[in-house]
Formats: sequence, structure tokens, C-alpha cells
Amino acid sequence: MELFDLTLHELSEKLRRRELSSVEATGAMLARIEATDKNVNAFITVTPEQALRDADAADRRIATGEGEPLTGIPIALKDIFLTQGVRTTCASRILENFIPPYSATAWEKLKERGMVLLGKLNQDEFAMGSSSESSAFGVTRNPWDLECIPGGSSGGSAAAIAARQATATLGTDTGGSIRQPASHCGCVGLKPTYGRVSRYGVIAYASSLDQVGPVTRDVRDCALMLGAVAGHDPKDSTSVDLPVPDYAAALEGGVKGLKIGLPKEYFIEGLDPDVRRCMDEAVATYLSLGAEIVELSLPHTDYAVACYYLIATAEASSNLARYDGVRFGHRNRDAKGLMEMYCKSREEGFGAEVKRRIMLGTYALSSGYYDAYYLKAQKVRTLIRRDFLKAFEKVDLILAPVAPTPAFRIGEKVNDPLQMYLSDIFTIPVNLAGTCGISVPAGFSSGGLPIGLQLVGRPFGEESILRAAYAFEQATEWHKRKAQI
Repeated sequence: MELFDLTLHELSEKLRRRELSSVEATGAMLARIEATDKNVNAFITVTPEQALRDADAADRRIATGEGEPLTGIPIALKDIFLTQGVRTTCASRILENFIPPYSATAWEKLKERGMVLLGKLNQDEFAMGSSSESSAFGVTRNPWDLECIPGGSSGGSAAAIAARQATATLGTDTGGSIRQPASHCGCVGLKPTYGRVSRYGVIAYASSLDQVGPVTRDVRDCALMLGAVAGHDPKDSTSVDLPVPDYAAALEGGVKGLKIGLPKEYFIEGLDPDVRRCMDEAVATYLSLGAEIVELSLPHTDYAVACYYLIATAEASSNLARYDGVRFGHRNRDAKGLMEMYCKSREEGFGAEVKRRIMLGTYALSSGYYDAYYLKAQKVRTLIRRDFLKAFEKVDLILAPVAPTPAFRIGEKVNDPLQMYLSDIFTIPVNLAGTCGISVPAGFSSGGLPIGLQLVGRPFGEESILRAAYAFEQATEWHKRKAQI
């Protein structure tokens, strides 16, 4: 087995036993990026000098007995996380040369534990997309089939794991942006409950929906990463002050006696036959493990996509108003006045999808339309959240597909925004409800593309979904397959 094939917990054990060094592991990852990223395009920025310097410091820390399970592990971050001294673009021309003066709390927590930053990962521009095709730095490709999308917006985060370019990554999930690419790339991706992980230093798309989470090779790695980044942060007013469980210790225990709900609205006509087959097989696996399967209804599911694209675009319109060419970011140098400078800077700096969402959001917030659109969407959001809370009175977890189809071909939906938006139909409600969800490998399509299983838990029920995902993973072999790239 190559060094870049090791999971986080396997590599951690070898580092602890001094069977290899962080410098060796980091060097292997950098070589892997060099060899494969010309095809995948998962990275926007690679930081080899800093990575090797930090790996050397991690080796010294381990040698003195001060190492932790994450010390010396090479990781990469979605390019939406501020990283002091390292370019952060959010995959947009408007931030093409932005060097942040401080770092996101999530990265600070990982850095304190001695993790090694390999670089920053490609994504949809400002996290607005489901395919990683809207990046100003080129399309990211799916390592399982380079003609297919890796999912989005955290496409680079999932593609880097599938291509074994990093041991673990962090992404963000606003409407499925961790779970959907994890499903399409055959890895594990977790969206924590809103408020579980600090958003401080994460470039905002939709502030009431965005949440930070890990993308990893298996469920144990996911638990270790979540444990490292979770917790209260006084710098983030939406961060919840609750104790952080030992997620890795909670993995064992199985699912015997657990009630798992199947929402009828998620198993609809039009669901890809391969996805349906994988879901049926997953249900059979859980039954064999002793779980009880219960049918249930989430009646407001049909309104989720429309609700989401009003709330998310309205918040994006507000959040992206700061990119005006004045204090930081791209500025048009030929403008003859302030208003022209604003207009030209934003016109040149933003891509088509970002402009579309800003216009949608501005319209929804405009005088005369606020009550009809944004306010009504917030009321529908409350109904969707109530659906989930009512369901969790009857069941412990909800099982559903992550996406209605496996990964589609690059360019297939780029000219049909509505079809693109419907790619997130099964993930968006979880964000609107503010609860937690995980994608875990559950099979492959007839064309050899990964398909993920989504498990949704109660608010702050990450332990339950991790345990159920781990039980499924241990009972199947899907997570052991590797993309041949």
C-alpha cells in the first residue's frame, strides 16, 4: 500500500509508532498531487514549502511525545476558509489575489493539533453550485470518471479524497455541498448541525445555512475530524455552547433496535434505478444488522428547493455586497467614477452563476416583494423544520438518497439552472431544518460511478449518524474501492 492510500487513523498510528515521518507522508501527498492534479484540478493553490516545514515541526512534536492523533496528518481545505498568509480565492476572480490577514477558526483548531496544510481546494465560485463547474479556476473532474462532475460546491474537497491527494479535507455545506460531492466521489462527508462548528473566517454565502464539515475516506476519519473542529467559538455568534462528545469513541455499538425512517417523498418516480437499487440494498443491510425500518412522511419536501433558492440567494445578495473593489479584492482601474468602479469591478470579478443568484436575491429582498418571497420562504422553512422534528419523535434516524442520480457529465446541466438546482433536492431540506446529515458510500452505478447513502439525525445528533454510518460501513465493502487514476 502506498503512503497516500492510508486513512487518517492508519497514518496516525504509523506516525505514533515512528514507522514513518510526517515529512515522508507529506512528500508522498505532494508527489501524488503533482502526478494527478493536471487531470483532476482539485487544487487552486498548493503550498509545498509550508507543508514540508509544518511536517518537520510535527515530526519534532511527535518525537517529544507531544503529538496528538491528528499531528502530522496532511490535509487540504476548500478555498472558502481564510488561511493567514495563504491565498484564499473562493474560486472567484474578485478574490484572485487575496491574502487573508487571519485564519478561520476551523483551520486554527486543526493547526493547533499539528495538521499539515497541503493547499486550497477548488469549488464552485462562492460555493454557489452543485457541480464545481462555476469556478474561475477551471472545472474539477471526478476521479472515477474524468468526463463527469465531482459534485459541488465542495467538489475539490471530495475529488482530492477520491484521488488520494490528501488524507482528509474540510468543506462547507449550504444545501448539500459536502454530502453530494462525497456521494459522487465515493467518500464520507458530514454536514454537522448548524452551530456545531464555527463559521468564523469562512467566506459567507448564506449565513443561516452554511456549515463546516469534514470529507474523509471512512467514517472513523470523519469522527476524528469532526471532534477536532466542533465546539463553541465566541467569535461566531451562531456557534452553540454545547459539550463536544468523543465521536470516535461513540462509533461502536451497532444499530440493533434503532428505528430508521424512510421518507416517502424521497423515494419518488424519476429516482435513478441505480440509486434506488443501492437504497434498497442499504435498507436490507440495516435490517440484517437489527435495525427497524419505519415509513414516514416529510410533507413539505416539495417546497424545499424553492424555499432554499429564495433564502440562500437573498442572504448571498447581502453577503456579497462587500465585494465592491474598495477595501480588498479585484478593482477595475479604468473607471471614471465611484459608481462605475463598483459596477465594473463586480461585473469583471463575478461569474455568471454568482451574478444570477445576486440578482435573484436582490429581487426577493426588494421593496414590495420582501413579504411575498423572502418572508414567506422563512415561514415555509419553519414548516420543513417541524416536519423533521415531528419525524424524530417516531424514529432515531432518517435514511434517504443523497442525490437523485449518480454524477452527471460535465456540461450536461450547465445551461439548465433548474435541473442543476434539483440535484440538491434530497440534501437542501436538512440545511433548512438546521440538523445534521452524513453521506457514506453505498454502491456503484452500472457505469461504475459511486452512489452515497444519506443518514439524517436529530439536531446535535452527530453521534447517532456516525454510529449508524460506521455500522453500515463495517458491513459492506464499498468504502474500500479506489478510483483508478
